[in-house]
Amino acid sequence: MLKERAKVVAYWVWTADLALTTVAFFLAWWLRSFVAPQLAPSVFPTELYPLSRYLGLLPLVLAIWTLLLVTREAYTSRRTVALASEIWQVVQVVGGGTLTLAAAGWLLRLDFVSRPFLVLFGTLDLLFLITGKLVLRLAARRLRRRGFNYRTFLIVGINPRAEEVAQIIAEHPHWGLKLVGFVAPNGEHAEEVAGAPVLGSADDLPKILQDEVVDEVIFVLSRRQLEEFEESFLLCSELGIRARVALYFPHMKARVVLEELEGIPLLTFTNTPGAPFPMFVKRLGDLTVSTLGIVLTAPLVPLIAAAVRISSRGPVLYSQIRCGLNGRRFRLLKFRTMYEGADQRLDEVAHLNEVDGPAFKVRRDPRVTPAGRVLRRLSLDELPQLYNVFRGDMSLVGPRPPIPEEVERYERWQRRRLSMKPGITGLWQVSGRSGLDDFNRWIALDLAYIDQWSLWLDFKILLKTIPAVLSTRGAS
Repeated sequence: MLKERAKVVAYWVWTADLALTTVAFFLAWWLRSFVAPQLAPSVFPTELYPLSRYLGLLPLVLAIWTLLLVTREAYTSRRTVALASEIWQVVQVVGGGTLTLAAAGWLLRLDFVSRPFLVLFGTLDLLFLITGKLVLRLAARRLRRRGFNYRTFLIVGINPRAEEVAQIIAEHPHWGLKLVGFVAPNGEHAEEVAGAPVLGSADDLPKILQDEVVDEVIFVLSRRQLEEFEESFLLCSELGIRARVALYFPHMKARVVLEELEGIPLLTFTNTPGAPFPMFVKRLGDLTVSTLGIVLTAPLVPLIAAAVRISSRGPVLYSQIRCGLNGRRFRLLKFRTMYEGADQRLDEVAHLNEVDGPAFKVRRDPRVTPAGRVLRRLSLDELPQLYNVFRGDMSLVGPRPPIPEEVERYERWQRRRLSMKPGITGLWQVSGRSGLDDFNRWIALDLAYIDQWSLWLDFKILLKTIPAVLSTRGAS
């Protein structure tokens, strides 16, 4: 019954979306045909083709929008989906639909379709659909707070993660989820958990589902307990009750992604960013900026090369094997800032190391040439790393790329910093650069970057890198 009701609601929402899109279509035609020529006659000197000409375009619009809305799963349950995610979904639908419509107009030689009309239609439709989602969300939340349109659920499992699930749901009453109680694994006993009653054990689950009104069962169990509840999963399937699984690993908190391998469901546990589109934008930004950087800084290369050669004997470029994503080895490029053979003199300056842990950092390294000191203070020695970014070995923003000998001395928890591509700049640089002499602090900043990563965070770090470089703060 609930599933049928959800389908009916989805049909109504779909009808409303298409109705709003239709209104946006007609309003865009009217504004462009009659209002725009009056407001800006020099830009829009003539009216559009008659509305009867544009009416033939409307079925194509509704077909494209329907396809995009359905494929983007716009009509699945939105109870626990964040508003920002729903708005982004609408932006993708309208943006993709408008571009598809423009492409169709070009391919089908629909010369009457005006580009300003398409822009105006897309803008209006975006505003209308977002407003519709907001109104629907507010109305649904108001109904749920009054006790309507709610779903009851049962939590199977007694552990900290089960309590966390109950607490999260209790903190979001607008989701319309009502906790019936808990079911304990066989052998475990409790009367109450997180303020909700324990209705029985695993053996009592058939009777509980028969006596109580339960729409969903959330299994919050450890791996060892899953086998005990196999019959319970089958029971939920037979009764038509939705079953969800939240695997409980006491010492691990990771984002879980459900993937599929030729029909085989895979639960993926990961602490690293994995959303395809943001990662695509990050890589696209790396390619764009590195290409521009290589072109714009090309006039400096002969000057820097001359300074390096005059300062000391040896090659202009220095390359070193570093560890990249998940330990992949690559050859990092820099302008040489040390005297030739400096690597063989590492033991001579080991006592000058200012960093705790496996890393090596010396503020006044005697192996650095006079020209090298200037290049380091201005960070010009790192310009060749733009080529590493272009190749994909590195990113503009990310953890510092370590040498293999350093990685070999890492503790297990420190190796997670290799789970993202290394960067030219990162949180540790804008937090003081090499002035940070605590290696664990470096690692903590790198892990914080991985855990909190977003495109906006990358942008902020890039902005903060500019004054950090210009001030030469912490440079060595």
